[in-house]
Amino acid sequence: MARFEPCHGKNACRDNGERCLTCGRESSEIARLRACVEELANLALEHGYDNSEEFAAYVARKLFKTIAHRREQLQ
Repeated sequence: MARFEPCHGKNACRDNGERCLTCGRESSEIARLRACVEELANLALEHGYDNSEEFAAYVARKLFKTIAHRREQLQ
C-alpha cells in the first residue's frame, strides 16, 4: 500500500512534467486532489457556512470512515 506524502508548499514543489520531485506524487493525482478541495470549498461558500473548521472536521471524519469501510469491503 502506498503512503500519502502531503504537499510541502507551492514554493517547494518541483515538477518534471509527470510528478512532483519533492513529494513524489503524480501531477494528475495532485491536480485531482486540488479539484476535490476546490469543490469542497465551493460547497461551503455557496451555502454560506461560517463554521468552516467544523465543516472541514466533518469532511475529514466522514472521509476516514468511508475509506475504512471500503477497505473492509475489499478484504
